[in-house]
Amino acid sequence: MASARQVNIAIIGAGGVGKCFLSQLESLAARRQNQRLVLTYIATSKKAVYSDSYSPIALDSVVSTLSSSSQAPLALPKLVDYLAASGTKTVLVDNTSSQDIADAYPSFLRRGISIVTPNKKAFSGSYKLWQDIFAAKEEGGALLYHEASCGAGLPVISTIKDLVETGDEVTKIEGVFSGTMSFLFNSFAPTSGSGGGKWSAEVAKAKELGYTEPDPRDDLNGLDVARKLTILARYAGLEVESPTSFPVQSLIPKELESVASGDEFLARLPEFDDQMEQVKAEAQKEGKVVRFVGSIDVASKQVKVGLEKFDLSHPIASLKGSDNIISFYTKRYGSNPLIIQGAGAGGDVTAMGVTSDLLKVLAQL
Repeated sequence: MASARQVNIAIIGAGGVGKCFLSQLESLAARRQNQRLVLTYIATSKKAVYSDSYSPIALDSVVSTLSSSSQAPLALPKLVDYLAASGTKTVLVDNTSSQDIADAYPSFLRRGISIVTPNKKAFSGSYKLWQDIFAAKEEGGALLYHEASCGAGLPVISTIKDLVETGDEVTKIEGVFSGTMSFLFNSFAPTSGSGGGKWSAEVAKAKELGYTEPDPRDDLNGLDVARKLTILARYAGLEVESPTSFPVQSLIPKELESVASGDEFLARLPEFDDQMEQVKAEAQKEGKVVRFVGSIDVASKQVKVGLEKFDLSHPIASLKGSDNIISFYTKRYGSNPLIIQGAGAGGDVTAMGVTSDLLKVLAQL
């Protein structure tokens, strides 16, 4: 039997998604028979584990090895050189949300280092970075997958790529793109029952349950949704410059935009509950509910993020929990859109999107 071909894996990031991915990678490496997956580099922002001889790092003890390491991470230009010099096909897994790492993608790809990542910033930053990344990928003959940058493990990116590459024409995309916003509005303005609690109480509850960022303003400003819309709009053929180049409605009261901390924000948010109660009441008068959505109209080149009202029977109105729903309207699908729905957040499902992308890369190496 022929010996298994070796593929080196380098990982940056070992937080929530990173730890879930390491667990999935350990299981995958044990099952893989025709390829030997070797972890040769792993780093957080402060620590790293690697060797000049590219010695394998044991996956079953990598978290403790990393936490007790005294090595510092390589600077990104040096990391490019280190990975490229191994003489073995290498995949970089970026499990961070770092703009600096995203900005370095062209350097890795140009040297033939493939990338899989959930990092939105690489694909929703400036349009020039988007162009540079894909040009470098072609130049270096590297592979690049980022399914988990939009919708965690849901097949959102692969679906729009398949639609476009098979010659369909995407006319409109609409949906709930944030697990946090989904949970908040499904609780605050349910389709049945007496209605949710006060807006500030729902935000506090979502934070307590781990659905929001440590500072909930990082979710309520709408930028996370705007990043996802930017990525999908670009795949649909629109040259969107950045996530701030189209209307994005923030749910942060102006008076609280500059308070010092997330805790202070939550403490003062009840002062503004009447604003959101009014929004909810106006929708109820029309027999509707309010939801935080993103939409892309390709023909008019309009992208927007914000609150909209929906009939109770609409799929967006009847979402449960923190589910995402994304509807693709295309020439082929006509008036009945292709709909993708399910958990759009969480460490395990996001890591699954990354692991699935790694499998796609491995199949082509």
